[in-house]
Amino acid sequence: MTGKYETLLLLSPELADENRQEILDNLSGVIARQNGRMLEVDDWGLKDLAYPVKKQFRGHYVRLEYVGPGETVAELERNIRIADGIFKFLTVKLDHKDQTGEDK
Repeated sequence: MTGKYETLLLLSPELADENRQEILDNLSGVIARQNGRMLEVDDWGLKDLAYPVKKQFRGHYVRLEYVGPGETVAELERNIRIADGIFKFLTVKLDHKDQTGEDK
């Protein structure tokens, strides 16, 4: 059974654009290999943090929205944990509703 998920990533502000794109390409590949499909990559940019994380006061936020089976989330989070440059992440399952607001 597939679900719709959203993962918010907090990346190091010191990552170069090429390195950040490489991480995102790798995560997109993980989703594709797990029979998932990336819907949206929303780059929020560099933001001030409410409190320091690993002695950093700023972080680069990226939101991933995708669909796939539950195993997709497990594999994606495993890859996030071993990736250098990602401080924190949060994954939530989104309501799967059509545009009329009714459940599918």
